[in-house]
Amino acid sequence: MILLGELTEDAIGIHADRGREAGEAIVSDMRYRVRKAARAVVFDLSGRIALLYAEKDRYHKLPGGGIEPGETVVEALRRELLEETGSQIEVLREIGAVIEYRDKQQLLQLSYGYVVQAVGGHVLPTWTDEERNDGMALLWTDAAEAIRLLGNDRPASYTGKFIRERDLLLLQNL
Repeated sequence: MILLGELTEDAIGIHADRGREAGEAIVSDMRYRVRKAARAVVFDLSGRIALLYAEKDRYHKLPGGGIEPGETVVEALRRELLEETGSQIEVLREIGAVIEYRDKQQLLQLSYGYVVQAVGGHVLPTWTDEERNDGMALLWTDAAEAIRLLGNDRPASYTGKFIRERDLLLLQNL
């Protein structure tokens, strides 16, 4: 899978005071915990794509989530998409991977992106408690509108800022 990009705080406009000049190279001995995730641009039979909206922080995101121990990337993708979109899926192709260096959370997240087709009927999403607390909602829209929505989002949260940039990168590389 190709690497689409590496997102850092500086790259997405979060400038923490680290006692260095803007643009100066970052050399760090920070220890990161690693989280791997599977994400997808899910097309329905009408050509629309699934987007999730987190009302609490007012941003959109692609469906997907963490890979659990013992799961393959595709197994995690199928599980997460069934939970978040209510859809069984057929994997069509890879988009690429995005690495996020979330210094504030000491998290290195590696997201594997795919294009998938929803097959069969849909059931209601089964949100986690965290997703319910975030006011998560599912909507279906065309790709251009999805890019516009994410492009216009201005999440206030640290995590939301990374999600916006990551998912825009995946959508722009369809």
